[in-house]
Amino acid sequence: MRRHRTELPADVQRVLHEGTVIPAHPLALTRERKLDAVRQRARARYYIDAGAGGLAVGVHATQFQIRDVGLYEPVLELAARTAREWTKRPLVMIAGLAGRTAQACREAEIALEHGYHAGMLSLGAMKGASVDELIEHCSAVAAVVPLVGFYLQTAVGGIALPNEFWRRFAAIDNVIAIKIAPFNRYRTLDVVRGVVAAGAEDRVALYTGNDDHIVLDLLQPFAVRRGGTEVTLRIRGGLLGHWSVWTKSAVEQLARIQRAIAAGAVDAELLALDSRVTDCNSAFFDVAHDFAGCIPGCHEVLRRQGLLAGIECLDPNEILSPGQREEIDRVCREHADLSDDAFVAANLSRWLA
Repeated sequence: MRRHRTELPADVQRVLHEGTVIPAHPLALTRERKLDAVRQRARARYYIDAGAGGLAVGVHATQFQIRDVGLYEPVLELAARTAREWTKRPLVMIAGLAGRTAQACREAEIALEHGYHAGMLSLGAMKGASVDELIEHCSAVAAVVPLVGFYLQTAVGGIALPNEFWRRFAAIDNVIAIKIAPFNRYRTLDVVRGVVAAGAEDRVALYTGNDDHIVLDLLQPFAVRRGGTEVTLRIRGGLLGHWSVWTKSAVEQLARIQRAIAAGAVDAELLALDSRVTDCNSAFFDVAHDFAGCIPGCHEVLRRQGLLAGIECLDPNEILSPGQREEIDRVCREHADLSDDAFVAANLSRWLA
């Protein structure tokens, strides 16, 4: 099975390019570290009812190790089935793809079989490859499925990717979007410049994955020269681990940002929101310990809301760092208005049914 971007439903393409909230779907586990299907389904329902425009499943937040324990396809299938059954509105369904070329292509085929529209390709398995080898790899996977590029920060397994790579990647015809998540302004600009150099700005939608800089990524225009012309791009939405929690608030924030941009009226309060969201992320993602607790940190927020039973990860050593729980206490207290606790409490029993 293969799919070209021109075969995607028009309403799905519209949602992607206008910009939306796409949570990176975490993994719900029992205390025995088995799939908790009830809570895995409940969180998909939560994201949909919160107003998310898509789901990203099998990505870093879902834990790459799901491939080692036979959960990759079951988790993808459960999310896709839940989405189909829970809503009729268009959702952008993105499956995480990993491994070297043969594995990534197999995963792309699995994703298509379950109705996913695109694959987001992690390049962590290609460490040490040349730019030529990386582009060959990406082109092979793009021949199977519309592709979302993924610049994963090096602190959690990503590799540094130069501007040349992004220029050549954006030139691949079946690339539809790029998640920019190096947590680095210089590397973020490498992606933007690469897309412009490839002349792909109308085809490739830019999404922030910079969980440390969400609001300003969405607010600022990027001005890039191409020849004698200045090209202006915007990051349209976010595909974020941070948006796997307090998702209704994230949807409201993106809508507020989009209204401000349309009106040409970005006020100081909206600019200040960036530091508040980043402060929350510092606790959830465990910045104090170089992101060691980023996945259990998000799990802890979901556990407090009842959307997870516990914070277990597939790796038993992946736990909250010393002092991280207290930092989460602090940001929950200081930024309580950014949470969606009341929304979750009002709907939790329905999502768990």
